Amino acid sequence: MRRSVVLTVLTLAACCALTATGIHAQEIRDGESLLRAMHDRYQNNWYETLTFTQKSTTHNEDGTDKSEIWHEALLLPGKLRIDIGPPADGNGMLVADGTLTTFKNGKASDSRAFVHMLLVLGFDVYRQPPQVTIDQTKGQGFDLAKLHEDTWDGAPVYVVGADKGDLKSKQFWIEKKRLLFVRMITPDRRDATKTSDSRFADYRQLPVGLVAARVEFFVDGRNSFTEEYSEIQASPKLDPAIFDAKQFKSEH
Repeated sequence: MRRSVVLTVLTLAACCALTATGIHAQEIRDGESLLRAMHDRYQNNWYETLTFTQKSTTHNEDGTDKSEIWHEALLLPGKLRIDIGPPADGNGMLVADGTLTTFKNGKASDSRAFVHMLLVLGFDVYRQPPQVTIDQTKGQGFDLAKLHEDTWDGAPVYVVGADKGDLKSKQFWIEKKRLLFVRMITPDRRDATKTSDSRFADYRQLPVGLVAARVEFFVDGRNSFTEEYSEIQASPKLDPAIFDAKQFKSEH
């Protein structure tokens, strides 16, 4: 009888495992279900605020590099502040409420509507309602009906927006195991005949959530820009005023 009970328990456990696997496979059937799964995985285990120091390196076509220090702060979803050089100088950029504003010497020099898809797919997706992310992604021209599997850096990934072998169409890549964003391919914003390839790497586990400590930008296969993060702080207390364009110079 004991042996029968043990066999029954093992059989039920195996069936549950197979059922769970089947459900998971059915859930990730397209881009929409993947974005929902990403949100559900981390919605209770992701930071709302994040700060870090960034070494920004421009790789010139002549083989030379130029580096500078940026300071970045995030308030999720949708807000990103970048101070280029010493914050007191008032040079940088602010993404807030769907608008990108550029500052020089503390004064706004340019402002335009902007959906920052790296912010959306790398951060906001875990902190905002899934439908918001779905709408933003569709609005930026990604075909969420297309999904296939591939590998990236030796790990299985989901690819949304393109058929297998297509490295030209708008698409984003999500690591399958941890449901983390690792790659986005789009037409280059300066020259649409070229392909922009943005990559998140070196993910670090934080007290809550994770962050890619290295971001690389390629244009037609050439590494043009690299970001390296240090002094990373998850969930710091931030004054919302630093994300107010009118207070960019005075609050930092």
